Amino acid sequence: MKVIVLGAGVIGVTTAWYLAKLGHEVEVIDRQPAAGLETSFANAGQVSPGYSTPWAAPGLPLRALKWMLGRHSPLVIRPQAVDMAMLRWIGNLLRNCNEYDYDINKSRMLRIAEYSRDCLAALRKETGITYDDRQKGLIQLFRTDAQVAHARDDMRLLSESGIPHQLFSVEQILEREPGLGGAKALLKGGLYLPGDESGDAHMFTQRLAQEAEELGVTFRYETTIEALDASADSVYGVRTSEGRFTADAYVMATGSYAPGILRPLGIRLPVYPVKGYSLTLPLTDESRAPVSTVNDETYKVAITRLGDRIRIGGTAELAGFDLRLRPARREILKISFSELYGGGDLSQAVYWAGLRPNTPDGTPVVGPSKKFGNLWLNTGHGTLGWTMAAGSGRILADQIHGRKPDIPALDLSVDRYARAFA
Repeated sequence: MKVIVLGAGVIGVTTAWYLAKLGHEVEVIDRQPAAGLETSFANAGQVSPGYSTPWAAPGLPLRALKWMLGRHSPLVIRPQAVDMAMLRWIGNLLRNCNEYDYDINKSRMLRIAEYSRDCLAALRKETGITYDDRQKGLIQLFRTDAQVAHARDDMRLLSESGIPHQLFSVEQILEREPGLGGAKALLKGGLYLPGDESGDAHMFTQRLAQEAEELGVTFRYETTIEALDASADSVYGVRTSEGRFTADAYVMATGSYAPGILRPLGIRLPVYPVKGYSLTLPLTDESRAPVSTVNDETYKVAITRLGDRIRIGGTAELAGFDLRLRPARREILKISFSELYGGGDLSQAVYWAGLRPNTPDGTPVVGPSKKFGNLWLNTGHGTLGWTMAAGSGRILADQIHGRKPDIPALDLSVDRYARAFA
């Protein structure tokens, strides 16, 4: 079967690789000159199954209000960008802010994230691919007793899902991350997730694209996707800046841009772009740098070791498709890193922003489009695209191939939103 994958980010490339491994003829179309140059380019670098948590949680509305009233808020909503798409997405998000839906959504996310981590390990073993990867776990850092108490509540779902974890004292944190010694007085505890990993998603995507090419995958770069042509129940072509291309099946893996392409076909996909920022700086002092990766719960910032670099990523900004680099967002990343570590040269930091495709319930949309028998969806991974990429690609490739996925996947499809759109 010939399959066209729309999008050459980490989601599209892993999907293409798995499809090619199953013997399919695959083409990947992307507007960029190479793979992994948009949201996959400079994300936080974490492969974090244990940290897979939906934003929609009990108490979020009040916490979000408090954040936005603070000077260094991890969440910003740009009033000039408010439109019906944003309001509808926020409304659906708020409807999920209850304990019942939170438990369901987090369990789904943990299921696919754990599976994805295992798929990534198998892929790494099969291909020998490297990407400044480390398998040294993650520590979520708490600066307040309230954060520690909330972690104790959240550990219930980790236990139910079989996710290894341990609530660390400050002394245990420093044993794993001695570079935090200067920040000891700021810390109250931490949640250690030994199964989590880190690595450069951009490096991985480009190297896996090379592996995919060796399997026969064709990449059509610098080709802008304009529209999908469809009949009542089937897609029969994709119009691009380089002409029209056809296949037996089509995979939508264009992240935040998927809803705009699907809307003319009558498919309402509840994915909204949430802008995140990162700084990448050279490592200057290993004694004041992360061993692997930590998450600063107070500022919602991740700090990750990537070879001889440090990646600081975080913040959430609802601003539509605006990719401007705002100085205030840079400041919160610098503050978190400076307070905790400091072993990197911030004067040489490269500043970047990308659009995370977020669903209101946190779970990605992976599976058939339902309306069109040959159109498949793989998007909506939010901040966890790198974490869930291998698993999502494997699940979708299996479904297209007609093979039952290794884990339950029916509740990952767009069908779960039918009630909200009724």
